Amino acid sequence: MRRKLTGALLTLLALTVLGPGTAASQVSELSELSEQDGSGRLLRLFDGRGLTGWSQAGPGGFDVVDGVLRSRDGMGLLWYSARQFADYELRLQWRVSAPTDNSGVFLRFPDPGDDPWVAVNQGYEVQINDNPAGDPQKTGAIYNFQQPRTQASRPVGEWNDYRVRVIGQRYRVWLNGVLVNDFTSTDPARGDRGHLGLQNHDPTTRAEFRHITVRELHRR
Repeated sequence: MRRKLTGALLTLLALTVLGPGTAASQVSELSELSEQDGSGRLLRLFDGRGLTGWSQAGPGGFDVVDGVLRSRDGMGLLWYSARQFADYELRLQWRVSAPTDNSGVFLRFPDPGDDPWVAVNQGYEVQINDNPAGDPQKTGAIYNFQQPRTQASRPVGEWNDYRVRVIGQRYRVWLNGVLVNDFTSTDPARGDRGHLGLQNHDPTTRAEFRHITVRELHRR
C-alpha cells in the first residue's frame, strides 16, 4: 500500500535531493503538497475547438482562432459557467500582441449573469498589463489589493505561463515559474468558492489564452 509522504519527510527529501542550499520557498511548497495530495483529477476547461461550458457577460467576447482564445472588444468577461471551484490550482498560458494590451484572470466570483462587474467586485482579478504608461497595477497583481513582488513577463508576442494556487483565503501567483504574489484575503465580501473567468478588456487589446486547466485540491 502506497502511503502519503509527511511534510517533515518531504522537507528532508528536498534537502537531500536538492541540497542544503534549497530555497525555503521550494521546501515549503513540497511540504504543502503533502498536505494537499488528495488532489482531484485534472480538468481541461478549453479544448482548443469551442466554448462548451463557457458563457459571455457584457460586450465583446472571445473567438477561437487556431486553437486559442482571442479577445475582442469589451469590457466583458468570458466565464466558465459549467461549474464553480473552491480550492484549486489553475494553469494557463497567455500572450499579448502589443505593450498596451490589458486583460486579466478572475477567480471565485458568483454567477455574474450579463454583468462583468460582478467578477470585479465579488471575486479577485489576477492582472495582465505590462503597459509602462498605463494602469499602475501590473501583471501578477491581485487587482486593487496587492501589487506583484517582481515583474516576470516575457516579451510581447511570447507565451507566458500562469500558475494560480487558491487554498482557503490564500492566493498565490506564479508567472513563468516565479512567485510574483502571495496574498491572503481578509474581505468577507469575497467567498471561498466561485467561477473562473477571462477578461476582454477593450477594443484595442488582443489577448490570447490556451492550455487552461484546473486541478481541485482537497484540504484535510
